[in-house]
Amino acid sequence: MKQKYSITRDDEKKVLTIREYAELDKEMMSLLCEETYSQQDLMEAANNGVDAVLAAIRTNNMYPPAIYAEPIAKAVIEMFSDKEKLSAELLFDDKDLFIEEPEVPEETEEVVEETVDVDELLEEDGLDDDYDEKAVINIKTSIQVADDEPGDIDEVP
Repeated sequence: MKQKYSITRDDEKKVLTIREYAELDKEMMSLLCEETYSQQDLMEAANNGVDAVLAAIRTNNMYPPAIYAEPIAKAVIEMFSDKEKLSAELLFDDKDLFIEEPEVPEETEEVVEETVDVDELLEEDGLDDDYDEKAVINIKTSIQVADDEPGDIDEVP
């Protein structure tokens, strides 16, 4: 799904508006949410960093995922640092999250594989050699198993 966040600053009203759009139909963005914030509150948050701006812009209605929230917060901070920048538009596509190649660590440790025979492991565990495979274990129980149940599925007509 494609998403767009439109951020506009209105210095006359002293508010900042964030609109969230999503591509619900092919090539057509639909407005999902619009939140208006006090410029004063966001400027104070911007002075405390990205995390403070994230906390300030997130509401019950506007709660962008973390991967999108950080660029949105950085755009808000940039708008307050550049007085001529009155709007910003951020586009995101969820499929880009799946296409990214995983990071490969530069240094890899050499893995040494040992082959071990399973029989050797069993012998090392110290199994009791006196075990008699032919010994019968008698357990007294009130449950009895019927030799032939009338509802067996094995019989196919």
